[in-house]
Amino acid sequence: MYKKILLAADGSDHSIRATSEVIKIASMNETSIVTVVLVADYSQAKSDVLHSGSSVELDMKRRRKLMPVEELLRAANINYRVEILHGVPGPSIVEFANKQNYELLVIGSRGLNSLQEMVLGSVSHKVVKRAECPVMIVK
Repeated sequence: MYKKILLAADGSDHSIRATSEVIKIASMNETSIVTVVLVADYSQAKSDVLHSGSSVELDMKRRRKLMPVEELLRAANINYRVEILHGVPGPSIVEFANKQNYELLVIGSRGLNSLQEMVLGSVSHKVVKRAECPVMIVK
């Protein structure tokens, strides 16, 4: 089964459901390691910096988004680590996954309707098109 798994998470309900699927997969192989990746989106970076007192506070705020994900992984006894990337979410996740040669990438779907998806594009759609490894999108 998969040993090197990447979980793209942002703390949303969709990423919590994706975490549950990762737990099922990683539980099949005790040597699996899950890398949880959160992307600090450039479009929100200026606002985040202005509203935080320091870079340490900003990092803690970002890390708090992942607390529910980490709690689930810890409770299931899954080996994991956290990486915080900076950039545009879709391309940042793809670049990280492709450079690190992950065997599986799991990401939650935001459930955008077809008009929004055509106009804006979704992170999961961009990831599935460009990632070199298998991608699981969880609804």
